[in-house]
Amino acid sequence: MNVETQNVEQLGIDTVRVLSADAVQKANSGHPGAPMGLAPVGHVLWSEAMNYSPTNPEWPDRDRFILSNGHACMLQYCYLHLTGYDISMDDLKNFRQLNSKTAGHPEYGLTPGVDVTTGPLGQGFANGVGFAIGQKYLAGRYNKPGHHIFDYKIYAICSDGDMMEGVTSEAASLAGQLELGNMIYLYDDNHISIEGDTDIAFTEDVDARFKAYGWHVQVVEDGNDIEALKNAVYNAKIEIRKPSLIKVRTHIAYGSPNKVDTAGAHGSPLGEKEVRLVKEGMGFDPNQSFVVPKEVSDYYLECGKKGTEKEQKWNEAYEAYKKEFPELAAEYELLSSGGLPEGWKDNLPVFKAEEGKIATRKASGKVLNAIAASLPDLIGGSADLSPSTDTNLDKYESFTAENRTGRNFHFGIREHAMGSALNGLALTKGIIPYGATFLIFSEYMRPPIRLAAIMKIKPVFIYTHDSIGLGEDGTTHQPVEQLISLRSIPNITLIRPADANETAQAWRVAIEHKGGPIVLVLTRQGLPTIDQDKYGKATELEKGAYILSDAENPKLLLIATGSEVALIMDAQAKLKEQGIAARVISMPSWELFEKQDAAYKEKVLPKALKKRLAVEAGSTLGWHKYVTDEGTVIGMTTFGESAPAEELYKVFGFTVDNVVEKAKALLA
Repeated sequence: MNVETQNVEQLGIDTVRVLSADAVQKANSGHPGAPMGLAPVGHVLWSEAMNYSPTNPEWPDRDRFILSNGHACMLQYCYLHLTGYDISMDDLKNFRQLNSKTAGHPEYGLTPGVDVTTGPLGQGFANGVGFAIGQKYLAGRYNKPGHHIFDYKIYAICSDGDMMEGVTSEAASLAGQLELGNMIYLYDDNHISIEGDTDIAFTEDVDARFKAYGWHVQVVEDGNDIEALKNAVYNAKIEIRKPSLIKVRTHIAYGSPNKVDTAGAHGSPLGEKEVRLVKEGMGFDPNQSFVVPKEVSDYYLECGKKGTEKEQKWNEAYEAYKKEFPELAAEYELLSSGGLPEGWKDNLPVFKAEEGKIATRKASGKVLNAIAASLPDLIGGSADLSPSTDTNLDKYESFTAENRTGRNFHFGIREHAMGSALNGLALTKGIIPYGATFLIFSEYMRPPIRLAAIMKIKPVFIYTHDSIGLGEDGTTHQPVEQLISLRSIPNITLIRPADANETAQAWRVAIEHKGGPIVLVLTRQGLPTIDQDKYGKATELEKGAYILSDAENPKLLLIATGSEVALIMDAQAKLKEQGIAARVISMPSWELFEKQDAAYKEKVLPKALKKRLAVEAGSTLGWHKYVTDEGTVIGMTTFGESAPAEELYKVFGFTVDNVVEKAKALLA
């Protein structure tokens, strides 16, 4: 490397350090230290290591970049700006301000070049496992000899904080098990967290830990050694069997004479005097802010142009692939655009009432296996529970280190990492991922569920064993507050189907849905199949609530979800025997119902009919919106008990007699 190139590289790195300090100072909020310490790492990634195209941030074969320590986002914003993405200097100046592209942590869909929303530590680390699985699956399905159209890698920067979070351990273990050699992670080993030196809480041997997980581990002792960083990344690239971790010893707030290596540089501006000292020490004018020397601008824009040229070459290669494999190319283009194969819905099963009881988890399994052949983008698995959640695709193999075309995933007992990996998969165009566990263990997945909702992406979360109806396992396994807790998350669509046919329609909605995660809540116990010729059609599930069984001049509305719908239908019949007309409403999804127009809502829940009884084996919170002040709810206000389900339903009032009694009391 010539001296001139070395000089512009160092000037570029220092420019990013100064820009980061300036932006945080102007916002009077943020984290200047990490981007200042990581600037050389960012330089190596954006100047030569990664393949990306600033003119097309969605280029399918681009390398994915994840900033798991999202508080260091000024690092990413600076390099996106410098390499030619649609991030202006004004955007950098508006860091952390309302309606800015440069939020306080990277946000997918807001900032061009940001592949995933990060912030809660450990999430980005685990998202990368999903991204890596997605690349391997696409390559396994679409790559052909001489045509490697999906050959990208997953880069991430992570911090001491990421290393401490439990989800990182789950995800790292899974990545090692699957031999995801397309992952290259750089660990910002700066020894500082909010409370001070990490020695107060974190002294483990990270190198040994990751080697035990099956990772390829390297150490760069000096984070300012550009050649050592480049060599480490090169070694990681040629290690194709193991995920790579490069531990880089950095110094937080490098270049700040009084704040370097201190916790004070982590989450607070350096201060105007200190920023001036930083600039003076790096040869910048302390009286000017947000300055990019022309030679730095030219250098990084040229790096961006080289990326665009790589995309153009890929486009040419893809056209050649398309001519040789037109059917596969057409399939990928359809699926990656969010389209669905024509006629896929024809494979949805229809269940007959005379077939008897079937648990909605088992109905879901039948649906999955019926539609799998027509939806090659539908892949997933469970957290070691596929026999219980009925999520195995029987005609397909497992995705393993040896088989990248398998469609069944074994996430192991790693619910948290499963949720985060599903988000990475959902962000891989051409894939619809699902993952399953018991509803109670949705608690272990709350961070990725929330982030999926923020990003408005569509992993399908399958939660079975949905109530006290699971019986003998007792209070630790019986969900009570989970339904309302999940419903409270914006952009979530939760569906709790009443029988096998509603379950089939729930899957139809899930596959067609756009704009947020789908949560399917399913029973362990068998439920009667509602006669489609006699009662309301299950296809109405798409409206969230519908009249399942009506009565002439009803005096009362009976509303339920899931397993309790059959209960209120029996209660309706008994009330009829006593001369009381009641309408039965199946309400599998509050969110879908709220999307309907006022006329439809009035049709199902007439304002004049104020006597309403809702029945759901979960928390009663939230139901009063639908039952009004003159209605009531039969639900759970305590935890359950360990006993057979039939006994529990009697103890907690989920019986025909109790529903009838409550209904008559309302009318009285």
